[in-house]
Amino acid sequence: MTCYDRRDLGLLLLRLGTGGVLAAHGAQKLFGWFGGAGIEGTGQFMESVGYRPGKVSATAAGLAEWGGGALLAAGLATPAAGAAAAGGMAGATAVHAPAGFFNEQGGYEHAALLGLAATGIAVAGPGRLSLDHAFGNVLNRDWMVPVALGVAAAVTTAVVGMRNKQVRQAAEPGGEQTLFEE
Repeated sequence: MTCYDRRDLGLLLLRLGTGGVLAAHGAQKLFGWFGGAGIEGTGQFMESVGYRPGKVSATAAGLAEWGGGALLAAGLATPAAGAAAAGGMAGATAVHAPAGFFNEQGGYEHAALLGLAATGIAVAGPGRLSLDHAFGNVLNRDWMVPVALGVAAAVTTAVVGMRNKQVRQAAEPGGEQTLFEE
């Protein structure tokens, strides 16, 4: 019989908590569950904060959160799951950054914490209480961590860069006035 240690139990709890919160937020975006706006409403919000096209952005954010979160919770494809979730949270952080750090003022605290936790899990691995371990870690190799995080960083940098350009253009005189309005 295998004896699991504190690290395995700690990683399981961290994966379940982080992955569960991410998956719930993604389900709000994709399916309208838990009081969410679904693709249509989330797409309109994404457009309003500079992510265009809105429905495509809502789908990408929803999949990063829901898919990445579910995979993290299960401990499956951990490097890719953590990287996808971290990329999604970097995009959310860009939206909330102008409001400062603390969540009470609409800041980026929550998104940054989820992104950091997802990255930490991707780096540390899922532990032995995971599907990755059960399947012989075929989707959790050491080389996959920097590749997954590098790809996510490159894609996120491009997407957030395009979004920031949209925000700057909207702030110029005569620019679009719908950004940040609800």
